[in-house]
Amino acid sequence: MSPSTAATSWRRRRVAAAGSLALLLALAGPAAAQTPPQKFTFVTNWFAQAEHGGFYQALATGLYRDAGLDVTIRMGGPQVNSMQLMAAGQADCIMGFDVQTLSAHEQGIEAVTVAAAFQKDAIVMIGHPGVVNRIEDLRGKTFLLATPAYTTFWPWLKSTYRLDDAVTRPYTFNNQAFLADKNAVQQGYLTSEPYSIEKEGGFKPTVFLLADHGWPPYSTTIVCMAKTVRERERAVAAFVRASMLGWKSYLQGDAADITKANALIKRDNPQMTDDRITHAIALLKRTGMVTGGDAAKHGIGVITDERMKRTYDMLVAQKLLDPKKVALAKTYTTRFVRELRVLP
Repeated sequence: MSPSTAATSWRRRRVAAAGSLALLLALAGPAAAQTPPQKFTFVTNWFAQAEHGGFYQALATGLYRDAGLDVTIRMGGPQVNSMQLMAAGQADCIMGFDVQTLSAHEQGIEAVTVAAAFQKDAIVMIGHPGVVNRIEDLRGKTFLLATPAYTTFWPWLKSTYRLDDAVTRPYTFNNQAFLADKNAVQQGYLTSEPYSIEKEGGFKPTVFLLADHGWPPYSTTIVCMAKTVRERERAVAAFVRASMLGWKSYLQGDAADITKANALIKRDNPQMTDDRITHAIALLKRTGMVTGGDAAKHGIGVITDERMKRTYDMLVAQKLLDPKKVALAKTYTTRFVRELRVLP
């Protein structure tokens, strides 16, 4: 190659690199000052709590505003079908869960996971100390399960540890049945039921985080319709970036740094208390829920092809998903997080 040809080639590579960087910054960085903020609605998966803290932190500290977005966080709950709301155009993105998003494709809903705030699902099984000390001790116990368990984690747990459907009972989101029966094992959420049981029962229960025993899905994901990803790519990228910066700030800041976010949580959910928030934050930190796993190396919010395939293959193996109806590649994209690198 002649010196002039080499110089031309070098210049072309520099121009291409600069163009790629400009595109990334345009998609994920703060919006231009002259652009009015875009309205953006995000629906959560439950009542407001510390487990949603990063999103509230981004709202409270102006991270969304700085990204050119006027974000509204709408609280979910047991009567809120966020996937239907989004499919009907009443939300831009929702707080999702891999099993829910994959299953939505069977119903013709083209939902796409674009980021995962939690590297683990926070579902747990709770037992009585001295009766259940290892996860293998679950055999022969009575299981208190909510209806969604039968189409999510229960088939996997049952087959993995050779458990029996015959010993299941309804879980009504009340701890009394568990407290009254030492042979009972109850489902729960890492930061919720174990804390309530300790307060109500006066003892520390045995808790198994299923993610630490092989249960593969991400949770607290950001899910959007494929149409939104195509037509509002810049807004989605800005929302993802600001949200993950919010999570970093929420978990790494001191009490004063997160006061406004917690005030917003309690405004939306007046039943939430300071002690529950403090307890949940401590558990999120201790378990690496947000900052552990692949996030420790690749950044908060990361999703990987390998991990998504593990969840897909597990659901197919458990006959919870029809591979003829669901193409894995259409259910998620890594392009919003692969270069984001919001490192903890």
